Amino acid sequence: MSKKVPLYIDGEFVASKSEQWIPVTNPATQEVIAEAPVATQSEMEAAVESAREAFKTWKEVPVSERARVMMRYQALLKEHKEEIAEILAQETGKTFEDAKGDVWRGIEVVEHAANIPSLLMGETVENVARKIDSYSYTQPLGVCAGITPFNFPAMIPLWMFPLAIACGNTFILKPSEQDPLTPTRLVELFEEAGAPKGVLQVLHGNKEQVDFLLDHPDVRALSFVGSVPVAEYIYRRGTENGKRVQAFAGAKNHCVIMPDANKQQVINNLVGSSVGAAGQRCMAISVAVFVGAAKEWIPEVAEAIAKVRPGAWNDENAAYGPVISPQAKERVEALITQGEKEGAKLLVDGRNCKVDGLPNGNWVGPTVFSNVTPDMEVYKTEIFGPVLCATEVDSLEDALELVNNNPYGNGTSIFTASGAAARKYQHEVEVGQVGINIPIPVPLPFFSFTGWKRSFFGDLHAYGKQAVRFYSETKTVTARWFESDIDEVAGPNMSINLR
Repeated sequence: MSKKVPLYIDGEFVASKSEQWIPVTNPATQEVIAEAPVATQSEMEAAVESAREAFKTWKEVPVSERARVMMRYQALLKEHKEEIAEILAQETGKTFEDAKGDVWRGIEVVEHAANIPSLLMGETVENVARKIDSYSYTQPLGVCAGITPFNFPAMIPLWMFPLAIACGNTFILKPSEQDPLTPTRLVELFEEAGAPKGVLQVLHGNKEQVDFLLDHPDVRALSFVGSVPVAEYIYRRGTENGKRVQAFAGAKNHCVIMPDANKQQVINNLVGSSVGAAGQRCMAISVAVFVGAAKEWIPEVAEAIAKVRPGAWNDENAAYGPVISPQAKERVEALITQGEKEGAKLLVDGRNCKVDGLPNGNWVGPTVFSNVTPDMEVYKTEIFGPVLCATEVDSLEDALELVNNNPYGNGTSIFTASGAAARKYQHEVEVGQVGINIPIPVPLPFFSFTGWKRSFFGDLHAYGKQAVRFYSETKTVTARWFESDIDEVAGPNMSINLR
C-alpha cells in the first residue's frame, strides 16, 4: 500500500479527509510510491485561519529570534541533506548528485534568511524639512503563499517560505502534486528547528487549491514558479484580487559561442547545461548560437552529447534521470518529431531511449538539432527535455538580434576570449541573467533572480488588471575569464550586479 501524504495545518501533520487522491510515481519505474490529497474546502480554510492567527504573534517576535530559527533550520538541513536528496531523487528521478545540488541550493537560501536582521533595516533622514525627521520601516505583510513546481522540490520551496517567515510573515505552501515527499520532509525539519505553531501550513492539490489561494482575501502575497501560461494566469488573477504576485515563468535560454572561445570548454559546458537534469530546469541552455567559424564545432558538440546516457538515481554512471511523467516524455518526443518535420537536422535522436532493467521509465535520450530557425516550434517552445537546438549566425550583432527578439529573458551566456565582445553582449542583451564563459548564470541568494520579458510577471505592487510596467530592471552578470585573459584586472571570478 502506498504512503498517504499528510497535510500540515496549525502545527500538525494531519490525514486529509479528501476523497480525491493523486498518485505519486517513481519516474524510473512507474511504481506508485505515495498518494497526495486534494485538500478539502474546510482544510484550506483551516490553514488560512491558522496562518492568520499565527501572524498576530509571529510578527511581534524579535527579528533576532526569527533569525535563530533559521540558523537551527539550516543546521538540520545540512545534517539531513543526503537523506533529503535520496527522497528527492526517488520521486523526481534525478541522479543522486543532482538531487544533492537541489538540496544544497535551498540550504544556501536558508543561510541567507539567517542574516535577516541586517536585511530588514529601514532608512532615516534627519531634517527632511525644518525640524522634521523621516523614518521608514520594513514590516511583514501577513499571510503569504507559494506555489512550487516539480523540478526543484527542495530548492524552490526553500526559496520561498524561509525568507517570508524570517521577515515576520506566515506562509502557506502548495507544492507540486508530482513530488510532495521532499517538501514534507523539509517541513518536518522546520518544525524540529523550533518553528512556532501556525507560521507554516502545507496544502496539497491542483488548480482548485491554487485558485483558493489566489482568491482568499486573507492571503496577501503569492510567489509562483512554473510555465508561462500558468504564470500569466496566476499573475492576472492574483493582481485582480489586489494581491502582490511574483510569477517566474518559462525560458528559452541561448548560449552564444564566438569563434575565439575555448572550444573544449564550450563543448564540456554545453553538454551539462543542455541535457543535465533531463533539461527540466528553467536555466537550461536549450539554444546554442554559433557565430561565424564556430559553426564548425557543431559535429563535435553533437558527438559529445551523444555519449551521455540517462539512468536511475543511484546509477553513478548516469548523467541524468528520466523526465517526470509519461505525459512529459510524450510531449518532448512529439516536439522532436515536429522539429524533424519542420526541416531541422536531427544529429542525435533521443526518442525510444531504453535503460537496461528499467523498461517503464520516462526515458528521453540526449537530442541535438542543427539548422534550427526561429520559425520552428522546437525553437519557439520551451521543450523541458534533454534537447539542444543549434543555430548559426554571422556576427555578434546577429546573435544579439536573435536573442533579443526571443520573448523569453531568463538566462543567457556567451563564450568568448574577447573582453570587448563580453562587455557588448552583457550590456546590450535583453535578458536578466547573463553568464560570461559560464553556461548557467544562476545567482546566489544574495543576488536577485532576475528574469526579464515573459520569463517573469510581477513587481512589488499589484495594480488591478493593468500589468506593471517596470521603471527599472535588475541584470545579474556572472563572468569567468579564461586564464589567457586579463585576470590581473578583472579577477578569475568577476561578478557584476547592474541596476
